[in-house]
Order: sequence, then structure tokens, then C-alpha cells
Amino acid sequence: MVNKVTFAPLVVSTLFILLTSLLAHCARRLVQKTIKEPFIRLLLEEAIAAAELCGCCFELIIVADNFGVATYAIYLFALTIWWSLNWGDATACPYTHIEDIIEGRGDIRKAFIKTWAELAGGILVFKYVQMYWALEISETHKNKAFEDCTADLQVPALYGAIVEGVATCLCRLASRSLSDLNPRYSTAIDSFIGTSLVVAGVLTRHTVLTYRYEDSSANPDLSVSVYCKVHVGKAFDYSGGYFNPVLATSLKAGCDGHTLMEHAMVYWLGACAGSVLSVYLYKLPVIQKYVRGTTEVNGDSIWADKED
Repeated sequence: MVNKVTFAPLVVSTLFILLTSLLAHCARRLVQKTIKEPFIRLLLEEAIAAAELCGCCFELIIVADNFGVATYAIYLFALTIWWSLNWGDATACPYTHIEDIIEGRGDIRKAFIKTWAELAGGILVFKYVQMYWALEISETHKNKAFEDCTADLQVPALYGAIVEGVATCLCRLASRSLSDLNPRYSTAIDSFIGTSLVVAGVLTRHTVLTYRYEDSSANPDLSVSVYCKVHVGKAFDYSGGYFNPVLATSLKAGCDGHTLMEHAMVYWLGACAGSVLSVYLYKLPVIQKYVRGTTEVNGDSIWADKED
């Protein structure tokens, strides 16, 4: 039996996400048909992609808070696949432009302009979200349009920057590996990895693993006792785990709990440093040996060098 009280707000959130994706898709098609200059077209596509990303993620917060992690994961997984298939050359993520500069595929001026286009799209879309929330079509949107927001940063900025940097580095290494390995369903695999990193932190944020060692030596004058406690998933309580400076700025810049300088240090400097680190880590012989050994596509196998 469907609980209408619970199901109706989920339908409202779903319709908002679908509407946002549809509007972005139409805007993208319009730009592709009317703008002939490639760089201007890419700038507009970056702004549209950033607006779509941030607009949907505002509503995903509502979904996670009211309908649970499993529902949130399904929506995020589906959206990341949609974005991968429809954004084209747009990334809605500034550190990808830094990677292009390092690898000789871009220049600083264009990277800076593309970043501003993404920021514009990510920030301006909140007015659209706010207008929808102000309608208060469902209970889950009540008082959301104008409520004060709270920062996710719960630790000193340096620790938060390390968390965002390490997580971003892992994400970029996974994406680069999939790009070179080119397995079947690589888009779905990449989306699954990204979703899993976020959801794993949410699912295990309150999980504590403990280890205790007691020395059972017969010598009563010498005994050793070791007790270790690890908070699994706490990293996502530390900084929020955004892995994207534009997304973090759109959702959390100016919120109570951190200054703009701390925000920049964690979500911009930390994430970009992790991205840059991934470029150099990916060139390590141990990683390149694995990638080079599995790039030849073979038959119907998911992995290139595996036989069915």
C-alpha cells in the first residue's frame, strides 16, 4: 500500500529534478544550434551544466533528508549517468581545467573564464530553486526558501581541506582509469563509484570500529594494552564531501559556521590540490603498468583483457 503522505512529496521533488534537467537540456540544445563560436558555446554550456548540477543537488538534499540514503543514492546515480551522456565537453568543475593546463590541453585565461561561467550558473540557479521552494507545494519545502543555512565544515579548515583533497584525488584517479581502460558500461561504472563514495560516507558516518589488544604475558611487572577506535565515514561529517568547488560554493558559501576564507581553503584549495595530485599519481609506473596492460578491447568482456 502506497503511503500518499510520504509519496506525494517525493513526486514533487522528482518533478522538480525532471523539470530542471529538461530546462537545462533545452537550453543546451538552443545554444548548440544558435551559437557558432566554439569557445562562447562552451562557456554557455558550462554555465548551463553548473546550473543543472547545483539545481538538482539542492533538491537532492531534500530527498536525502526526508526519504533516506537509498532513495538519494538511486537519484544521484541516475543523474550522474544523465549528466555524463548529455553535457558533452562541459564539466561544471573548475579543477578539470587545471588538469588540462598541466597536461598541455588548455591555457590559464580560458580556464579562468570557464570557471567564472560555472560559478555564474551555480550561483544564479538558487533564485530558480528558491522560487520553486517558496511555492511550498509539499511539506518538505515548507520554510526552505528563506531559511538560514549551516555549513558542513565541522573541523579546522586545514583538516577539511585534506579531507576534500584526498577524496577528490581518489575520484579523479578512478575517472582517469576508467577513461583509459574503457570498459563496457564505463559511464555507469564511473557513476557508481562516485555515488558509492558519497553514500558510503553517509551510511557509515555513525559507525565506530574498535580494536583492543591485551598482553597476556606471565610477567606481572610488564603488560601492554592497546585500544584503537576508528570513526568510519567521519570524513563526510568533517567537510560534507562535495568534491566540486562550484557545487560547494553554490550550496554552502556564506552559510553560518565558516568564513569565506575557510570555505575557499577547504572546497577550492583542497579539492584543486587533490585534483592536481591525481595527475601526477596517475603517471606512476605501478598505475600505468596496470592501465597499459588492460587497454586492448577484447570481445564482449567488461574488462579489456579478460576473456568471457
